[in-house]
Amino acid sequence: MSTTIVIADDHAVVREGIRGLLRIDPGFTVLAEAENGETAILMVREHRPDVLLLDLMMPGMGDAAEAMIGLIRKASPETHIMILTSSDDDRLAFKAIEAGAHSFLLKSMRGEHLLNAIHAAGKGTPTLHPLVAQRLLNSIRNPQPRQFEDLTARELEVLRCLAEGGSNAKIAAELNITEKTVKAHLGSIMSKLDLTDRTQAVALAWRAGLMKQ
Repeated sequence: MSTTIVIADDHAVVREGIRGLLRIDPGFTVLAEAENGETAILMVREHRPDVLLLDLMMPGMGDAAEAMIGLIRKASPETHIMILTSSDDDRLAFKAIEAGAHSFLLKSMRGEHLLNAIHAAGKGTPTLHPLVAQRLLNSIRNPQPRQFEDLTARELEVLRCLAEGGSNAKIAAELNITEKTVKAHLGSIMSKLDLTDRTQAVALAWRAGLMKQ
């Protein structure tokens, strides 16, 4: 039996690419496409596909992504919601899963792995991208201090490196990112934690026990 699919992504070229990939496997049937969240809900309600490939980065989604997933589940409870997005932001992944998404994958993955994941979804088996799965396990094993809940996984890494005495250059080398990116992360960290300088950030990290993780 063919696995029926609806593709929801605001980029036409991405939808065409996914559709082309799915044509490789005769076990898949694409029923419809959507370029925004509202259309995705309508298409799911109309077609009740086995699998919905949903990009959370579409215009109009943002903070409404969780509500959107809830509406999709209500429209077709039997549909397997597979998030396929370019963002590996932990909070985005965790909130999507908490809202009812069954699988979470990144667009950077190989095509064959996506096909395997969709086959599994058609049988009711969820799939998490290895990076997301690892971070989810880490968050369970090592829950971060409450004051750092708004920081992304990368920002936490930057903060830990900073607390260990790392300069921007050293942090960039250790995390394999540019110094410009390090500065951007540090700016975001300072803003989220309402701090004014690096010394305060280091003191807070040590005081909260962040380095014990």
